[in-house]
Amino acid sequence: MNYTIQASQRTPALIIYLIDISASMNMLMDDKRRIDVVYEALSLAIRQMVFRSTKGNRLTPRYRIAILAYSDDVYDLLNGIKGIDEIAAVGSLPDLTPKRFSDSAKAFRQAERILQSEIPHMQDCPAPLICHMTDGVATGDDPEPIAKRIMSMSVPDGNVLVENIFISDHMLDQPIMQPRRWKGILPETELQDEHAVKLRNMSSPLPESYREMLAEADYLLATGALMMLPGSCAELVSIGFQMSAATPVRA
Repeated sequence: MNYTIQASQRTPALIIYLIDISASMNMLMDDKRRIDVVYEALSLAIRQMVFRSTKGNRLTPRYRIAILAYSDDVYDLLNGIKGIDEIAAVGSLPDLTPKRFSDSAKAFRQAERILQSEIPHMQDCPAPLICHMTDGVATGDDPEPIAKRIMSMSVPDGNVLVENIFISDHMLDQPIMQPRRWKGILPETELQDEHAVKLRNMSSPLPESYREMLAEADYLLATGALMMLPGSCAELVSIGFQMSAATPVRA
């Protein structure tokens, strides 16, 4: 499982975003609401996908995207999976509005249903990826068994990838002062938060092809790092969303 199949118009990559919009996303980070930091980071990742899908003046749909925002319920912000060309034509993403609680298990179940429907038609495509962003403990069922089921689903390119961005200042024993020199979260990294430990159990190893793509953007994550980011500042949140879009693409 090398995760080396390139995203192309014929073999587009599928990325499903699960975005926690619980009330605590109104809290501040870097003098902005957490939800606004996330919106900007996701918008930047979308713009990068547009750039990587453009050859000359032609935008080819190398990515297909679903965005599920969740609180007590799950909200499909794009009304289904949309090609990157369709999203670019609209020009901006739907607003993210914080609501109440945080039932991530519901969001992972909906993502699982999408994958069950999509994977039979994706045998020649890059392995799908779920990018989950949260800032708190889930209030519903335990999402870990669902995430583990998802991580066992596969296409010839490899198992479905699950990435977690955890917005928290209390995850590591010391702050990350230089995000571009940070080596990432490894399986043996000591975490200070039991919810962070759970999210680590739900995070895939970072494929080498993704790591190389991030290295081109000057992020030096180590071999063996997990697809998990502590969102303690806006740049780390942004790296997380860039990671979700680091699928190999056809030149």
